[in-house]
Amino acid sequence: MDMAAEVSLNHSMNKAVKHYSSMFFLPSFRKSISLIAVLCVGVVGLSTLALVPAFDNLVSILFFGISLLAITVLFDYVTSRIILRNDPIYVLRRTVALSLYCWVLWLFFILPGVILGAVFNLWLWIQLCLLGFAAVLTLRAVVFISTSSSEILQRLLASLLQPFACIAVFVVFWNTIDGAFAFRILPFLIVTPVVGFVAALTFVFLIDRLGKRMYGLPSMSLFRAFMLNWVANLNLPFEELLEKLGEDEDIEVTLLKFDSHKPKAAIIVPLVHPGPFKNIGSSLLPSMLKRDFEKEFGCETCVPLGILGHELDLASQAQNQKIIHHVIESANFASHADRATPFVKVTEGFVTASCQVFGKAVFLSFTLAPKTTEDLPQQLGYIVREEAAKYGLECSIIVNAHNSINDIIEEPSLEVLQAVASKCLQKAVSMPSYPFEVGAATVFPKEFSLKDGMGPGGITAIVVKVAEQKTAYIIIDGNNMISGLREEILLALKDSGFHASEVFTTDTHAVSAVVLGRRGYHPIGEVMDHKTLISYIQEAAKTAAEHLEHCKAGYTRFIVPKVRVIGKARLETLSMLVDKALQRAKRIVAPIFVTEGLILITLLTLL
Repeated sequence: MDMAAEVSLNHSMNKAVKHYSSMFFLPSFRKSISLIAVLCVGVVGLSTLALVPAFDNLVSILFFGISLLAITVLFDYVTSRIILRNDPIYVLRRTVALSLYCWVLWLFFILPGVILGAVFNLWLWIQLCLLGFAAVLTLRAVVFISTSSSEILQRLLASLLQPFACIAVFVVFWNTIDGAFAFRILPFLIVTPVVGFVAALTFVFLIDRLGKRMYGLPSMSLFRAFMLNWVANLNLPFEELLEKLGEDEDIEVTLLKFDSHKPKAAIIVPLVHPGPFKNIGSSLLPSMLKRDFEKEFGCETCVPLGILGHELDLASQAQNQKIIHHVIESANFASHADRATPFVKVTEGFVTASCQVFGKAVFLSFTLAPKTTEDLPQQLGYIVREEAAKYGLECSIIVNAHNSINDIIEEPSLEVLQAVASKCLQKAVSMPSYPFEVGAATVFPKEFSLKDGMGPGGITAIVVKVAEQKTAYIIIDGNNMISGLREEILLALKDSGFHASEVFTTDTHAVSAVVLGRRGYHPIGEVMDHKTLISYIQEAAKTAAEHLEHCKAGYTRFIVPKVRVIGKARLETLSMLVDKALQRAKRIVAPIFVTEGLILITLLTLL
């Protein structure tokens, strides 16, 4: 089965998200400015009193520190608003935060220089300040070359401008002490950018080569694409890479709809995994398909998870639209089935199958609740369809309820799942069928967001009344549900007058990679108030029950050809590339930048 593989992939992706997000875990703009002011005026400026202790120099020293602060903020503004004005990552807040980190790095050179300069001579202070300048310039070059999507000349200019503006302030200050210093350090200022950029480009090149060897694309292209998605919510750069790395597959879709005098409700199950994360690929497909189908047909729609894993994540939003277009085109048919069996449920061990027959179609679901119910093997769907055909059922809409998760994974065998499904089918088809009524409603909880685990599709309730039995199907746009919550919901629905019910999640990965944590997302109920959530579910079910109408069911199965997908193995290795790139960076950082430092130290000794 695929549950262990699913957990492994989620772990790899969550680890990647943590690496990326930690690089852009930044203080607020106001805090960055305040800290830079403290460093420039309070630390760099006032520390020079140890070198030029005369009280008469206090005004010039304060002016020196304030000038560093003003120059830093001014040229960060120029970098953000002019040089990199079209770069969505480098807004002013992030540019200023980068300068804050650069000043922290520079202090590792300035403060020892102050001590050595006070004990021995001022030249040692100047030499260490110059080495710090080189380190800052190199750091900025690495950061901008790696993460900015601007032209290379713009990235190089962004790397140079602020450090050179600051070192100019230092040079002016040193010139007040000894006018010879400015000419003495000129060769160093000319050589440093060349050496720094060579070191930065070598570092980036060696990391890029890792990605080229593994996938034929530079690692930094993947890095930039992810950062654009993480910090600016842009999906296109990352999806362009997935389109290149993906392959074409024919995608199966099954659809069950209910019509009265007009369309009433629809259950759509594309054999697509709604991933890999956030707004990338098919992560938003459940809510997008719901929205567009409802707009076209004016009926409540839900998109529960099919029987599959990450092997069929779509590569881009364009592929989502291809699926949606085919679904809407294929749904224009008349519904004829006017009878349905009651809802039935069979449990053996910790496997539960539920189903209900509408005409010659069956809607069947699996859950392992309260044990972990993650992705189920695609083969199971094929087996159940063949089993249903033996009972004369022409269309099988088979879903994974995906409604329980904890830290323990127990995987039932394929044979056990097949046996439970077979008994459930046998039980359903042996029951008499009756005319039926359907009602549906959707609520959008205002208290819950993506960060809480609630997708934009909200909570949909489809209520089916057969004879005296009233069944509630609850579909929540989320990625799984904490163990035990399903049982709470079923009990609450029973208290609300429903004879039977089941709860599903769409497995939307729109909620993934928006929070940090051991999973990278919150399952339904992990951070939500249960009473509030259940009240919304009861509200949706009650509203649906109040609008019951006699309906006919229609059903179809069709193929969407040549859809671009990105498989589970490729997704996992893409996620693992982050770790591999970091490992390589750790191996090469010392040889490259120590060599750079030795070259610059040698140059300083010759001045």
